[in-house]
Amino acid sequence: MKPPKDCRCCGNQSIIGCPYCFKCHAAGCHVGLRTGELISRCAQKEKPMSKLVRPGWDEYFMNIASVVATRSSCVRRQVGAVIIRDNNIISGGYNGTPRGLPNCNEGGCPRCNSTSAAPGQSLAECLCSHAEENAITQAAFHGASVRGSTLYSTFKPCLICSKMIINAGLTRVIFGEDYPDEAGTRLILASQYVDLYRYVDKTLVKIYGS
Repeated sequence: MKPPKDCRCCGNQSIIGCPYCFKCHAAGCHVGLRTGELISRCAQKEKPMSKLVRPGWDEYFMNIASVVATRSSCVRRQVGAVIIRDNNIISGGYNGTPRGLPNCNEGGCPRCNSTSAAPGQSLAECLCSHAEENAITQAAFHGASVRGSTLYSTFKPCLICSKMIINAGLTRVIFGEDYPDEAGTRLILASQYVDLYRYVDKTLVKIYGS
């Protein structure tokens, strides 16, 4: 079937070179339609595509760390961490009691279930492994090296996790929320092997020593 001679889409009698006429002719949608109706139908079909918005790498991995945190059974706070190298996930971890023990929310950690322990205090009595610690040990459990990698964590690492981060060979830490243990921050900054950043409003803010 030939297109209308007075086609207002392409301005001539040929369907070649006019996407509106070509698509409508191929679909047969202009059969019995007047020229004005043809143009209206084509305009509805050819709506502009919305711009695709993709998260940046830092936002992407911080979002993943936040999802990992939802697996935590800790009654105090839920923390998630992922270890990344070359934009690939090597390992992930969330805070909770070691393998084979009752979960924290099931009474597995007396310190966390106590109302007397302040946040960031008495960590030597805590039976829960932190998210950063579990991410590193999970990599070791599966035989994966984390040397030269980046750790994304929903919270700033404590002193114990900071020591593991340095000795495991991680070179960058990106965290979301603060944690009441400045000893870990001081250790990382003093080591000169690890760069420390805070993720704020989809932007990395580097932490420098005083």
